[in-house]
Amino acid sequence: MLAMLFLGFAAGLPLYLVFFTLSYWLSKEGIDLSTIGKVSWVTLFYGLKFIWAPLVDRLPVPFFTSRLGQRRSWILIAQSGIVAGLFLLGSANPQENFNLIVLFAILIAFSSATQDIAIDAWRIESAPDNQQGAMAGSYQLGYRFGLLLAGGGAFTIANYYGWNFAYIAMGAAMLIGVITTLLIAEPVRKIGEQTWQQEEAVKKFLSNATTMPATLKKIIAWFIGAVICPFTEFFMRNGLFALTILLFIASFKLSEIAMGVMAGPFYEAAGYTEIQVGLVSKTFGIFVTIFGALLGGVLVMRFNITKVLILAGVLIVSTNMIFAWLATQEPKTMLLALVITADNLAGGVAGTAFIAYLSSLTNRLYTATQYALFTSVMVLPAKFLGGFSGQIAESIGWVNFFIYAGALGVPAILLAVYVGTRHNTHDLRTSTQ
Repeated sequence: MLAMLFLGFAAGLPLYLVFFTLSYWLSKEGIDLSTIGKVSWVTLFYGLKFIWAPLVDRLPVPFFTSRLGQRRSWILIAQSGIVAGLFLLGSANPQENFNLIVLFAILIAFSSATQDIAIDAWRIESAPDNQQGAMAGSYQLGYRFGLLLAGGGAFTIANYYGWNFAYIAMGAAMLIGVITTLLIAEPVRKIGEQTWQQEEAVKKFLSNATTMPATLKKIIAWFIGAVICPFTEFFMRNGLFALTILLFIASFKLSEIAMGVMAGPFYEAAGYTEIQVGLVSKTFGIFVTIFGALLGGVLVMRFNITKVLILAGVLIVSTNMIFAWLATQEPKTMLLALVITADNLAGGVAGTAFIAYLSSLTNRLYTATQYALFTSVMVLPAKFLGGFSGQIAESIGWVNFFIYAGALGVPAILLAVYVGTRHNTHDLRTSTQ
């Protein structure tokens, strides 16, 4: 559990550093909103990780896997990329080396997404089913502390020592994850059923391709077992309703992420200082999110998941309307704290409920790949749309922008109602527990 806490910290730290925190830094350096919005597209890697998740799941890393094991080797390689990217980002000047800033952010985002895949697999394989809830809780707590340091911590350091030093400090903090990876044990992998699936694929393939080279047959058979089967199983299990589920997953984060891309530039444009943003939004706000996550867990245990998702969707839309009101006010710390409380509480409830929902959809046989698919579908459309947030904010102003962001959440509420009528809620609650 302690290891999971530190790995969760390592997973949470990079996100803000290529998203909210980076957006604020670029805005402070005079980069226009349209460009900042497009830079946020580096986080699309979090939405594309299902593409290389099967490789992380099965492909050994030369030299490292034989010494550390499959999971630890991939975690360590990914963490090395994050540390290098943060140090490089801390040595660059956005005004003089903007293209390098983008390249370094890409390195961090890709490495961070890869780390997420490997850590999820380590978590699932390191503990029995009856401890997975506690492991997930430990991970979420560590993740929030990572966000806390990358938000409030980075803003506070930048206020006194500048943004370059802040990013170098974040790179040093990432070494906590590296040390943890070197100390933890490699889990025992249980892939007997997956191996059976691949063997069946091999037999079918061999029967129809007797003249193909043996090496090519093995590669294609591996691809079928590792990549094709996880996706086809989900559609075979849910039929055409699977498309509705994926549409709901894709729409749920649209409002939250579209608004989140411009949160940093909005605070800067509204006149809030680094200290105000760091302490209120990215320190106090993180603790509110943790409370919201715990509240979401209680609600999921008490009610069925889809009802909690509907509530969360309504709360997210409502808090966007509150941000529209905040955009008309003078930059007062108390007002910012009130709005952040409402927004982060809604986000915490939504996050827990949505993780529980995605977990209920996953077949344990293909946990890593299917979970990567669901989380990719969740963030990919939202991250892409978020890239246009700067242009939209420039065109229609902050008040109308937040109204627009809130409207993006309405389809998710309607789909949640429809999905709730189709799902067997008893089965969902049972699988989540």
